[in-house]
Amino acid sequence: MYRFRPNIEMRAYPINDYPCNTRQAAGIMHMIMNNLDPRVAQFPHELVTYGGNGQVFSNWAQFRLAMHYLSEMTEDQTLALYSGHPMGLFPSHIDAPRVVVTNGMMVPNYSSRENYDRLFGLGVTMYGQMTAGSFCYIGPQGIVHGTTITVMNAGRQQLGTSDLRGRVFVSSGLGGMSGAQAKAAVICGCIGVIAEVSKEALLKRHKQGWVMEVVDSLDVCIERIKRAKKEKTPLSIGYHGNIVDIWERMVTEYDSTGELLVDLGSDQTSCHNPFNGGYYPTQVSFDEANDIMTTDPVRFKNLVQESLRRQIAAINKLADRGMYFFDYGNAFLLEASRAGADVKKEGDQTGNRFRYPSYVQDIMGDIFSLGFGPFRWVCTSSDPNDLATTDEIATTVLEDFIRQGVPETTKQQYEDNIRWIKEAAKHKLVVGSQARILYSNQRGRMAIASAFNQAVSEGKLRGPVIISRDHHDVSGTDSPFRETSNIYDGSAFCADMAVQNVIGDSFRGATWVALHNGGGVGWGEVINGGFGLMLDGTERAGERAKAMLAWDVTNGVARRSWSGNTKAQETICHAMQSNSKLKVTLPHNVQSDVLDRAFRN
Repeated sequence: MYRFRPNIEMRAYPINDYPCNTRQAAGIMHMIMNNLDPRVAQFPHELVTYGGNGQVFSNWAQFRLAMHYLSEMTEDQTLALYSGHPMGLFPSHIDAPRVVVTNGMMVPNYSSRENYDRLFGLGVTMYGQMTAGSFCYIGPQGIVHGTTITVMNAGRQQLGTSDLRGRVFVSSGLGGMSGAQAKAAVICGCIGVIAEVSKEALLKRHKQGWVMEVVDSLDVCIERIKRAKKEKTPLSIGYHGNIVDIWERMVTEYDSTGELLVDLGSDQTSCHNPFNGGYYPTQVSFDEANDIMTTDPVRFKNLVQESLRRQIAAINKLADRGMYFFDYGNAFLLEASRAGADVKKEGDQTGNRFRYPSYVQDIMGDIFSLGFGPFRWVCTSSDPNDLATTDEIATTVLEDFIRQGVPETTKQQYEDNIRWIKEAAKHKLVVGSQARILYSNQRGRMAIASAFNQAVSEGKLRGPVIISRDHHDVSGTDSPFRETSNIYDGSAFCADMAVQNVIGDSFRGATWVALHNGGGVGWGEVINGGFGLMLDGTERAGERAKAMLAWDVTNGVARRSWSGNTKAQETICHAMQSNSKLKVTLPHNVQSDVLDRAFRN
């Protein structure tokens, strides 16, 4: 349906440029078009925003119909989107969401990759990743704060230092989300070496300033790493080639010189979709792989699985010598295990645990339990001055919190986040819409949203601000191999939290909500959801934000508290103390000797 693709420059235009009967609809159109901006989207003509197959719509006819409905929608109508298909405008009310999105929802017994391929081919379902199909993507910036936090805390916890100068972080992928890795490494002060098989993707990130240097020779890459280690200069290197080649070369370097060239390692290939372009095998060139993928898919699958086994073998050797490797929740370890790689955790009887932790288990899980996650906002005026003003407002809010006093358990988070927002503009993170990512908790999100709404009301901002978050957040996602991998009460494979979250957001004031099957780890492996909420300076918008943001965070903290996480228990108790209407069921932890006696008897 390429013939329906509009012959206009696809980008986030100022909100006043959109024809509409309600500015909420105009704000949603602003977000949709940003997701399809060629600077932002991975494959814009195919409506793929990121992750190899994360789509905004299935086809351009759906785009045109959705934009038509949004342009004529009133404040007492809601647009229902069924996996990209605009089912129509339905009567609702002013406080209802303007759009409700569902993507890829399946009867559980049939939520398999094989069924997805068949049903997607029929045009009746689609894979929206996380923020692609929910219209909340903000370019690689959307993950860069989280990646920075992850790398920084990996250094603190595993290397025993916050000073990462001269330390080397190796990973793969410079696509829509993985493209944040190189920038995050530099922000942390270390040397980031990121492999990318697509020259087009690599040069795109280099042109946008997200990669400092590009090399296509392993010899040059290794020598550049050694020089940067000696100079201790922050650096990002984009290696045009396969990540397996880097891992195997680093093993060779260690065996011949005794020098371990890597301190931290991960992977961000799109392994949720390994046999359709999400992972490229090292045995053949990029172009050959694309040909084999379509002409001989069985051979391609075998090549991918052999490559995964080789990659894990090299990683294992380096990890045994002191490198810290973590899974980034992209189904890398899951697919490697299915390929027969030596990656299972010794002694595990379930087959679901791996020798390397998810970054959520070791790092981000406790941050989520403290209520902090990837809050974000978009200035719909498209004015960089508005973004600068919002940065200043957010900084003031957080600094006021520090002056008033914050719990010791969260002080480091506040200090890190203040440093982040103060330096954000310097790092030139904007690609597409005038947006910002900032890890924040319930208190911070509510206060920042209120201050933004006040600034719109007073004319300090030229247009409304849309607040949102990644689905990868405190409450937004049930994913046993990523977001809920540190839930140990047996409920990691349950999806009540994510579904409850979307339902709760919808009647507490969200401008739009989305619920997805798949995202990050892949189709059938995760249920996740998100929202967008427009702050237009009205009192009603302020009340909506207050009600919705409180639920959007405490829902997940409550679930993590019930699972036994002590940080979440402390966080939810603080939340109840500040709001008498919040009453959460708390667990009563049984002492281990009581359990021992019970099992002996």
